Amino acid sequence: MTPTKSKQKRIEPTAKITDEEKAAMRELAREVKAQRDGTAEGERDVREKIAAMPESDRVMAERIDELVKTYAPELTPRTWYGMPAYAKNGKVICFFKAADKFKTRYATFGFEEPAKLDDGAMWATSWALTSLDEADAARIGELIKKAAS
Repeated sequence: MTPTKSKQKRIEPTAKITDEEKAAMRELAREVKAQRDGTAEGERDVREKIAAMPESDRVMAERIDELVKTYAPELTPRTWYGMPAYAKNGKVICFFKAADKFKTRYATFGFEEPAKLDDGAMWATSWALTSLDEADAARIGELIKKAAS
């Protein structure tokens, strides 16, 4: 008896890269090129990205920018995938992702791996934001300070 070949079904991808994700990847490519060429202007680039946000995101992004400058002035502003971000020794420590960026219902403030937030075996690395009151700002400020240490 000869073995028969079974027909294998082709698995179709269930996820598709969105137009917003493609745009973010193009922005990252431009950012990397500008950094390599020495033409990146972090502070200006961050200010421009924040200014272009819808008001609800812009207000929170401006407050995050102030918190970073207050709690971790040693961090360098830059853009990362087209988002305001703050780096130390060239590595992104934290970032603000506007809700409008990927058409989500909330903005996100998050930290990347170089952030020194380790606390046991599990800790949060990002927070959903719909607004930013003073208590939340103080908490975020302390996290920024710890992350940059």
